[in-house]
Amino acid sequence: MTHPTIFRLDCKAQSYDWGKIGSSSKVARFAATSPGFTVDESRPYAELWMGTHPSGPSTLYQSDKTLESVLKTYPHLLTPYFYGKYHGHLPFLFKVLSINKALSIQAHPDKELAERLFKERPDIYKDDNHKPEMAIALTEFEALCGFRPLQQISAALDQWPELWALVGDKEAKDFQDAVARTQTIEGIKGIKEGRQALRILYTAVMTAEASKVKLELDRLISRLNTNGAAYPSQSIEELLLRIHSQFPGDVGLFSLFFLNYIVLRPGQAIFLAANEPHAYLSGDCVECMAASDNVVRAGLTPKFKDVEVLTQMLTYQTKSSTDQLLSGVLCTPTGHSLMYDPPIEEFSIILTTLDHAKEKERLRGAEGPSMVIVTRGKGVIRSEKNHETDPDVVELSVEAGNVFFVGANTPFSIEALSEEGVTIYTAFSVRPDKKDHFHH
Repeated sequence: MTHPTIFRLDCKAQSYDWGKIGSSSKVARFAATSPGFTVDESRPYAELWMGTHPSGPSTLYQSDKTLESVLKTYPHLLTPYFYGKYHGHLPFLFKVLSINKALSIQAHPDKELAERLFKERPDIYKDDNHKPEMAIALTEFEALCGFRPLQQISAALDQWPELWALVGDKEAKDFQDAVARTQTIEGIKGIKEGRQALRILYTAVMTAEASKVKLELDRLISRLNTNGAAYPSQSIEELLLRIHSQFPGDVGLFSLFFLNYIVLRPGQAIFLAANEPHAYLSGDCVECMAASDNVVRAGLTPKFKDVEVLTQMLTYQTKSSTDQLLSGVLCTPTGHSLMYDPPIEEFSIILTTLDHAKEKERLRGAEGPSMVIVTRGKGVIRSEKNHETDPDVVELSVEAGNVFFVGANTPFSIEALSEEGVTIYTAFSVRPDKKDHFHH
C-alpha cells in the first residue's frame, strides 16, 4: 500500500481577539486558498494551525480525512522512530500568526513542570508536553523577549517613579544594591545572586495588590499624556500608551521595564526556550513549537493568570535583546535556503527564497516528517524518484497560502513560476543523531 509522499492540506484558522481583522490578516488570506473558507471581514484571524494537534487538526485537501489518520495508516511517512516516539502525531505544531494587539505575558513550562501542571490542573493545562518555540518574522514583528540586563532594570527603577513606588523603597534599594554587588562577584555566585534579586523584584511587581497597580498605572499614564508630546513610534512611552489602550490597568504593563523589546525584520528569528518570559506585540510571523498548547500567563490577558507558577518557574536569566536572536545559516549550495536550527529535538525550519521565475531549489528531504507553507508567489513542488521502488513523482502547483505535508526521506524541489518568485518555509524533524544531515 502506498500513499503520495507529498500532498496538500487544508488547515484550521483560529479566531482570537488579538488577531488581525478580515483580509488584513495573513492567516485569513492563507486560509482562503482552501475552497470552502470565506473570510469574514469583521472577524479577527489570529493563527493558522498546521499539524495533528487535536485542537486544530489539519485535513487532506478538500477531504474530511485528518492528517493524523493518514499518518496512522501509513506510518512510513513519519519513520518508525518518530511514529513510535510521538504515537503517530507530528513532533511539532507549525503556525502562522497575525497579531493586531499584544498577547499575554507568558512562559511555557519545561517537560517536568508540564507533567506536574497537567496532573494538578488538567482543566487549564491540557497536555503534559513542554513547548519551546521559534518565531520567524514575515513582516516587521514586535516582541518582548527574555529579561533585560540587570543594570537596565536597575536604571528603570530610577527612571520610572511609578515602578519604584509599586515595589516600595526597601525592595527597590535592595535590588539596586544587589545589582551593584554582582558587578564585583566573579563567576556563578554573582550570576546566582543577580537572578535571586531579579526573582524577588519581579515577583513583587507581579503580585502587587490590584489597587496599588491601578494607582501607579493611572499616575504613569496620565503623566505620559500630560506631556502632550507625540512620542516616537516604538519608544517605550509610545509602547506603554499603546498597550495600556489595549489592556487598561493591567499589571503586565510593568513588564515593559523588565523584558527586552525587539523589532524583527522579515527573516529574523527568535527562539524561546522553556521558562523564559515573552509576549508578541504586533506583526505576522511563522511559528513552530513542540506539539503542546501549554501556556502560563501573568498579564496582558483576560484569561486565567497563574502568577505564582509563572514567577516560580522563570529562570531569571538576563541577556541583551540581540542575544535573543537566532540566525539562519545557509544550508544549500545555491544560497537560496537558510536553516534556523534551535537547540531542541522537535524541529528546525528552512526558509527558501526564490526571487525570479524559473529559479529552482532542491531540498534533500528530512529523515523525518516535514510541513511546507508557501508565503509568497507561485510555483511548482516536485518529489524525486531515485529508485525503482520509490513512489511515483508528485508534481503540484503552489501559491501563497498553500500548505503541504512531505513524508520522511522525500527529497523535493521547488521552482518559481511567477515573476515575483516564490517563498516557502519548511518545518521538519530529524533524529538527534542526524542533526548535521542538512549542513553542507
